[in-house]
Amino acid sequence: MTNSTQTNDFLDFNEGGKPALPSALNVLTILTFIGCAVEVLGSVWRFFTAEKSYKQLQEAQGKMENAPAWAKGMMSPEMLEVSRKAMENKLILLVITLAGTALCLWGAMEMRKLKKQGYLLWVVGEFLPILGGVIIVGTGMLSGFSMFVLVFPIIFLILYTVNKKHLLY
Repeated sequence: MTNSTQTNDFLDFNEGGKPALPSALNVLTILTFIGCAVEVLGSVWRFFTAEKSYKQLQEAQGKMENAPAWAKGMMSPEMLEVSRKAMENKLILLVITLAGTALCLWGAMEMRKLKKQGYLLWVVGEFLPILGGVIIVGTGMLSGFSMFVLVFPIIFLILYTVNKKHLLY
């Protein structure tokens, strides 16, 4: 007797005959949901505190005469300029970030349904705020400690790309 249903090597099927969500994709999408929530809160916080942050950076820069070189680098005139541009463009940065977060969320929900388009939505949503920020504020936003912003998107890009093989539709 032959089995009429063909199964893929890496997929499990539930009782309804539909492919089950792989555990790695399940964990990644849950972490994406959490990251989206944190990003929404963070972007709204940055919107409301942009002017205060700029003024604090201005004040701190004036007190840096006796500071070590690494601390002076974090309070450089370039960082002050980045903060000023972010303050002046806080609304457009908020809109871009919220749009990117919505795309990430939508993409993660689609990947939970094993849809390939979810991966593309997520990639666009993940990197749209970074690219938008670089265009609006400048590359100074990715210098120094701010470069840490790229760590999680790159890790998640690698992990989602590795698990893209599970997406069917």
